[in-house]
Amino acid sequence: MTAKLIDGKVVSAKIRGEIREAAEAFKAERKRAPGLAVVRVGEDPASIVYVRNKLRACEEVGFYSEPHILSEDVTTEEVIKVIESLNADPNIDGMLVQLPIPRHLDEKKILAAVSDDKDVDAFHTLDAGHLTLGDANVLPCTPAGIMEMLKHYDIEVAGKECVVVGRSNIVGRPMAALLLAADGTVTIAHSRTKDLGSVCRRADILVSAVGRAKVITADMVKEGAVVVDVGMNRNEEGKLCGDVDFDAVSEVASYITPVPGGVGPMTVTMLMKNTLIAAKNAAENN
Repeated sequence: MTAKLIDGKVVSAKIRGEIREAAEAFKAERKRAPGLAVVRVGEDPASIVYVRNKLRACEEVGFYSEPHILSEDVTTEEVIKVIESLNADPNIDGMLVQLPIPRHLDEKKILAAVSDDKDVDAFHTLDAGHLTLGDANVLPCTPAGIMEMLKHYDIEVAGKECVVVGRSNIVGRPMAALLLAADGTVTIAHSRTKDLGSVCRRADILVSAVGRAKVITADMVKEGAVVVDVGMNRNEEGKLCGDVDFDAVSEVASYITPVPGGVGPMTVTMLMKNTLIAAKNAAENN
């Protein structure tokens, strides 16, 4: 068996086309484009790339975008002041603070300052609560993108054994919540899980969000499982790779996402979708 590729670029292109059409209709009706602001603090190389990709995606789908680049030595209060000004800006529908931020800053305080109405990363405590209750307006971008890919490839979640490796608030926990909402039977595994291999081998759908190269090997994957790799790592040669030993696992799985070209494009696309939702909500409330 050789696994079929779950191509995030193909799914992303389809959804971005739909978003672009909706943005044109919004602009015709409201006389302005949906607006996204991105706050970046410092010169983290990965963050620079991620922000550039997000601004490029805005241009592609016809959104207005506004980058706010703050110096490394900025204070928590100064970052919050920028956020508050964006909260009050009617041209900005969505806002995100690019993580990570310098360690001297109070991350929780900064993220909490983003208005829930404009929190298109869905990191706000209120969004996390709505996700748990199953009535969220916007969904965390990476897990939502994964659900869209499964849907595109007609991969049924209901009744399946789903294992999520990783328990971060950005991917692991919300991923488990979305799989559960789709009627999957969900297990969250993590660094303290005993015999990780046996837990993973139960999975019909295995999602790895650990951030360690090749931590998921072929002997940890059930024959015919769907494997989703969220990891973005570098191997010994400095080449981009995921959490999954791609070549070996491809011989066991039925479907697999590549790195790059799998989950990554979907994350940015779902950010665009969330911004469009926020823009429509703001328009209805004004």
